[in-house]
Amino acid sequence: LRREEMGDIVKIQLRHLERLLADRKISLELDDKAIAWLADKGYDPAYGARPLKRVIQKYVQDPMAEMILEGKVHDGESVNVSVRDGELTFNGETAKEAA
Repeated sequence: LRREEMGDIVKIQLRHLERLLADRKISLELDDKAIAWLADKGYDPAYGARPLKRVIQKYVQDPMAEMILEGKVHDGESVNVSVRDGELTFNGETAKEAA
């Protein structure tokens, strides 16, 4: 597995989370920077893409769950994920700012 293929694998792994959010009519939109950030964090030369699922859970799924539980994201909304200062942002805020 080459690092260049990781972006496609990130998109495939995110489909599971997108299906979970679809039950609440919440859409998740990741820009190219966010996909590249996750691909970089989830790539290990020895293990390939194996760490990716944990990276997506830690940096996307868990923060999304917290924002939903805290009422910061509501059913029917769209969440845009990008990168600022080396951290993922959710609708312009880092996970720490959103929490």
